[in-house]
Amino acid sequence: MVYTSYPLTFEPIHPTTADNLLARAQALEPAALSQIHTEYYPAIYRYVAYRLNDEQLVEDVAGEVFLRLLDALHNRLRPVRDIRAWLFGTASHLVNDSLRNKYRKPLETLDDHESIPVGETPEHIAEFNERSAAVRVAITALTEDQQQVLTLRFAMDYSIEETAKIMGKSIGAVKTLQFRALGSLRRYLEQGAKE
Repeated sequence: MVYTSYPLTFEPIHPTTADNLLARAQALEPAALSQIHTEYYPAIYRYVAYRLNDEQLVEDVAGEVFLRLLDALHNRLRPVRDIRAWLFGTASHLVNDSLRNKYRKPLETLDDHESIPVGETPEHIAEFNERSAAVRVAITALTEDQQQVLTLRFAMDYSIEETAKIMGKSIGAVKTLQFRALGSLRRYLEQGAKE
């Protein structure tokens, strides 16, 4: 599916501003909570949409992330030190839970084919659909960390440093994880092509 509700660019909040915003949010200031939602919802929505193929589920999961943030700030059960890392970490956990609960063959709809270039031959379209389906299946065969690192690096276009911060890992660990994920994905796709 193509989700065009939100812009594709995301300008991260400056660290000093983010710290100030977090302090205000921890005081449950409505304007700060609203600003967090406004600033981060588009990126969280795109992250979830990249991993799930159900628009209603994407909206539900993205909304749940912010409900959990509000709950965490209100109850102070789980400290929030970095808004962006906390939001993406929570989104990752919710996506993984959704995938576990909804383990079934993905259904294709007409919306799945919106990104096909106009004027392509039926053979090109069939090949495109087959490749896309193979990649979707191959990604689900990766570990949760591998799926997350590929999503953050390539779908969200985050740097190695940003990905490491969001995932709570070292830069070296993210590089290794990305290398292994791409290798596993390549092997899985090559194996599928031989069958």
